[in-house]
Amino acid sequence: MFPIDIDLSRLKEVLTYDPQAPMIFSSGIFLWLFAAFMVVYALLQRKYTARILFVTLFSYYFYYKSSGTYFFLLAIVTVADFFLAQLMDRAEGYWKRKGLVALSLSINLGLLVYFKYTNFLGGVIASLMGGEFTALDIFLPVGISFFTFQSLSYTIDVYRKDIKPLTNLLDYAFYVSFFPQLVAGPIVRARDFIPQIRKPLFVSQEMFGRGIFLIVSGLFKKAIISDYISINFVERIFDNPTLYSGVENLMGIYGYALQIYCDFSGYSDMAIGIALLLGFHFNLNFNSPYKSASITEFWRRWHISLSSWLKDYLYISLGGNR
Repeated sequence: MFPIDIDLSRLKEVLTYDPQAPMIFSSGIFLWLFAAFMVVYALLQRKYTARILFVTLFSYYFYYKSSGTYFFLLAIVTVADFFLAQLMDRAEGYWKRKGLVALSLSINLGLLVYFKYTNFLGGVIASLMGGEFTALDIFLPVGISFFTFQSLSYTIDVYRKDIKPLTNLLDYAFYVSFFPQLVAGPIVRARDFIPQIRKPLFVSQEMFGRGIFLIVSGLFKKAIISDYISINFVERIFDNPTLYSGVENLMGIYGYALQIYCDFSGYSDMAIGIALLLGFHFNLNFNSPYKSASITEFWRRWHISLSSWLKDYLYISLGGNR
């Protein structure tokens, strides 16, 4: 027998959060962790609660590896919206329900505004008042837009009485934190995902094959096309545009358009593919947007989960065409 020599300090370094190398789907550490995850996931196939708890814990660890200790924001949103939805379902009277959904909106959008727009709004206000604003050192947690919008879809649907609230906090934590779409989407609606949580685990050959195809194609888009042209082409031109000709600058713009598409759609493809391997179905998030014949069609094809969320929960709520 050969002795197994494990460098515990190196192992601890790999398994703890590194702000210089947050974990994403295309990183080597994720591929190894996901392989181990799938072994345990398969062993828990018929143990519903244990499987849900295991995936939830792994999802929180995944978010910790992506954003450090800011995983507590995920817990705050989850607990707050779970209990607000229950109170909303039992509340009698229009204004009580409206007040509870307003509180959910305040918590979620308050976190979003603080982490994403505090410095921007501070600069705008300071410039309008003729003063100076020193930017605050605020870390932007990865994916905060996605999990707040996802949780809001649940409380708003409960408010509208489109769905009944969950009675199990673990199920709701599973929904909000489900790691495939946690940090980069797609935004999964509660009405689409929650009915799948307690279904028997089943992955058909078609689901498995399509999942592998989406993961491989997503990795190709993200790691080979997007990352390569970003480092070796787009960034060089954007950093020093005067060093290049007009045609080269134009190609840099086209390259950037290709880069952001392959980055976003590649990550979405991997998320949808991983979810399929776990027995869950997500809706399509990008539908060949650069084939669009108009801005309206492009809006319908690009980041479909976000554009449809804004339409259903913002545009229609504000009156739609009226």
